[in-house]
Amino acid sequence: MTPNELRRQLEYFQDLGIKDLYKRTAPVIEAPTARPMDIELPGLAPANDTLPLISTDIGDCTRCRLCKTRNKIVFGDGNPESKLVFVGEGPGADEDAQGIPFVGRAGQLLTQMIENTAAKEGIALKRADVYICNVVKCRPPENRNPEPDEMEICGQFLFRQLSVINPKAICALGSTAAKALLGGKDGVTKLRGNWHKWKDIPLLVTYHPSYLLRAYNQAAKREAWEDLKKVLHFVYD
Repeated sequence: MTPNELRRQLEYFQDLGIKDLYKRTAPVIEAPTARPMDIELPGLAPANDTLPLISTDIGDCTRCRLCKTRNKIVFGDGNPESKLVFVGEGPGADEDAQGIPFVGRAGQLLTQMIENTAAKEGIALKRADVYICNVVKCRPPENRNPEPDEMEICGQFLFRQLSVINPKAICALGSTAAKALLGGKDGVTKLRGNWHKWKDIPLLVTYHPSYLLRAYNQAAKREAWEDLKKVLHFVYD
């Protein structure tokens, strides 16, 4: 492995939030001359990566505890060549049953937000024109927040999805998605309204639709509408 290849791999794992790498040990074999041992690291995403290949690599995933209670893996949905990707937290009960992200009440609200805002702003856009996925692909029990190790394990696949699609912008829905993509600890209140970056891709943070379903969050609904207008005009104007 060349120094350049090693550097690229280390940067990749740093982007995923992996801070510690361990050298794999091997049995000592006596030989006339000793040879330095290579550091064995998992490979980068394939050079010609695709969404079907990522889905195949996920397979019938048993990499973390979420596999024990899920019904279906929820990979992603929408236009694989979209200029805009929405990233949520994780599947809920309806998504777990159908294998499609954002199809329950929160998903119906997200669809209305996308299509109604686009129509009011004179942008010809339907939900099917964007791509939607989640930080974790399996439903956390009782819709709890994903644990850090679950997000780390699934993060490699989200990283590959976003890299393959390479959209003009990403919209992170809620604090979990924002923290997973930006690596910080700040929540939506601090992050929304301003542009951030995932790799070199502009990223805007807004509220998760499930938060907006609560009757007392009227101010948040107005703010989410402004956020959505901002990202739609940035991408499609």
